[in-house]
Amino acid sequence: MPVLTRLIPSPLVVDIRPGALDDLACVLADERISHSGRLAVAVSGGSGAKLRERISPGMPGATWYEVGGGTLDDAVRLASDIKAGHYDAVVGLGGGKIIDCAKFAAARVGLPLVAVPTNLAHDGLCSPVATLDNDAGRGSYGVPNPIAVVIDLDVIREAPVRFVRAGIGDAVSNISAIADWELANRVKGERIDGLAAAMARQAGEAVLRHPGGIGDNDFLQVLAEALVLSGIAMSVSGDSRPSSGACHEINHAFDLLFPKRAAAHGEQCGLGAAFAMWLRGAHEQSVYMAEVLRRHGLPVLPDEIGFTTDEFVKAVEFAPETRPGRYTILEHLDLNTEQIKDTYADYVKAIGS
Repeated sequence: MPVLTRLIPSPLVVDIRPGALDDLACVLADERISHSGRLAVAVSGGSGAKLRERISPGMPGATWYEVGGGTLDDAVRLASDIKAGHYDAVVGLGGGKIIDCAKFAAARVGLPLVAVPTNLAHDGLCSPVATLDNDAGRGSYGVPNPIAVVIDLDVIREAPVRFVRAGIGDAVSNISAIADWELANRVKGERIDGLAAAMARQAGEAVLRHPGGIGDNDFLQVLAEALVLSGIAMSVSGDSRPSSGACHEINHAFDLLFPKRAAAHGEQCGLGAAFAMWLRGAHEQSVYMAEVLRRHGLPVLPDEIGFTTDEFVKAVEFAPETRPGRYTILEHLDLNTEQIKDTYADYVKAIGS
């Protein structure tokens, strides 16, 4: 009988610990990613610039590029700038926008990407997707997985608390996303990749069930690992299905309908996940998820992020239009405005206002 295997696209290096940033150059050299030290490092003008002062003495062969924002134009400009150099790899050092720009630029010039996030706001730090603002709003672009992910928990602890909380919401929303995938399998016959589903589900459950908080290194370790696993799960499945269901459709609806007022990605996804679990009749799970999100300081009601009930209902009703072809509990129930209002009222009574 032949031995059948499949290769899983995943980082060569995943280094998550306090002080990891100080060993960045050594890690990349030891793993033969950049033995010469010739690196193109993309940083922001904020947290990335401060970290540059700290680590640049240990990376004399690096060239530093300041990225203005998270737009497609920024990413194309970065690719053009680094194309003329002779680098071993591109390093994205900063928040999600910087890493997404670096992902796109690295893919465009054919270099591996090393992701060094300064916060844990969402699972994009290790996903095969770069999300960039463009003239039409916001687009998602397929890119290779990072070849290495280095997460310094000391740096993460210094990040704004809201960004770390948002990562919790994004990780926990995996549970709702997998439930939607299973629904699509039962109703539409959509194929489920069992390995991708297992990775994403366990990542979400690990964060949901952990008794610690964002002040604990143990919890931050689990959260960082969960976000990395979520990104790898998307690579395994070949799309965002393991981490994106009704929760993300609701998030995208907020972004599109209220672009100047939208909250953080993970905040909206966590809220969307708790409500989506209620919609599918998993009431105990919905209430528990809301309790955990609240314990971490995350919103579970729209007014906690500045939206009225009517605006939330509008977002839920519009949400299926954000992902044509994706089947979730929203498409399955196909609720009208009044039905969404009634269901939301029941949700509020159950979790408490």
